[in-house]
Amino acid sequence: MPELKYKRILLKLSGEAMGGESGYGINVSEAEAIAQRVKDVRDMNVEVAIVIGAGNLWRGKQGLERGMDRATADYMGMLGTMMNALALMDALERKGVFTRVLSAIEMRTIAEPYIRRRAIRHLEKGRVVIFGAGTGNPFFSTDTAAALRATEIDADVVIKATKVDGVYDSDPKKNPNAVKFDQLSYIDVLNRRLEVMDSTAITHCMENNVPLLVLNLWDNEALHKALMGEKVGTLVTT
Repeated sequence: MPELKYKRILLKLSGEAMGGESGYGINVSEAEAIAQRVKDVRDMNVEVAIVIGAGNLWRGKQGLERGMDRATADYMGMLGTMMNALALMDALERKGVFTRVLSAIEMRTIAEPYIRRRAIRHLEKGRVVIFGAGTGNPFFSTDTAAALRATEIDADVVIKATKVDGVYDSDPKKNPNAVKFDQLSYIDVLNRRLEVMDSTAITHCMENNVPLLVLNLWDNEALHKALMGEKVGTLVTT
């Protein structure tokens, strides 16, 4: 078997990925489909950590538009990520994949507290690790949490899972002439204001030299090809 290009990955999932076609709520079938893709990766002996958003359960922007306190809205979002993390954990374990949820906000009854060395040890033992509750701090997105955790666990790459096959210069769903990028620098992403991840996450990846790969998780072969070093999606590096 050819050598793997990436042996430890941080998979960034949007909350909407758990919501199915509507993008809202938790769709058990979608959770199982994601779990199957993660299992396929684990079967390749790749160590997998996951950060998942909460857009399917709570959109803080709606609260802010009505005058809600930003910190309160963000904490609510963190709780939403924990619901998604538990649903995904359950789907993974029903497929025989040992999984641990580590929360940045202590809630010992349902998850382990986030401790960097413990997370790394779980990965070394072949367990999938899901990082919940973002960074544990308001004013930071789950994109930033993904970049931070990837650095802390020394991941080889952050894989941003989307429903398109990479990064385009405009929305390919609205513009049939949109141009896809095979590779970009972090500076390009920031200067072009491409909506890959938020600027804080991109800057963190740039400063710590963490590659970012954007691909279509729902393409049955994309993730496998990426792990084997084949060109797929859009790679963002220095």
